[in-house]
Amino acid sequence: MEKHPVELMLKGYGLTTAEMTYRMPDHTHVLNTYLWQDYDLAPDYPRLFEFIEFWHSTIEGPLHSVRFTHRKQLSAGQWRHVVGEFDIGKFSKRNLRLN
Repeated sequence: MEKHPVELMLKGYGLTTAEMTYRMPDHTHVLNTYLWQDYDLAPDYPRLFEFIEFWHSTIEGPLHSVRFTHRKQLSAGQWRHVVGEFDIGKFSKRNLRLN
């Protein structure tokens, strides 16, 4: 079952974006790019390297280079559960808890 991105971020995952530059299969002098994004764990990046292995075994265009960045968007210390209720034109304080 696919996990929700917030659940992954609370477990330490961050958004990894990779730009793959590869050679066209029929025209090896022509370079093209492909962008890949997924939530991954730094510093080992198991999902990124799994995708690169998939590329090598399945896709005909050989990789020229891979550039990637990783951003940890949320950590457990930054998460707060806040419950509130908004009505059109006014704010209700019913059931409001700030941690």
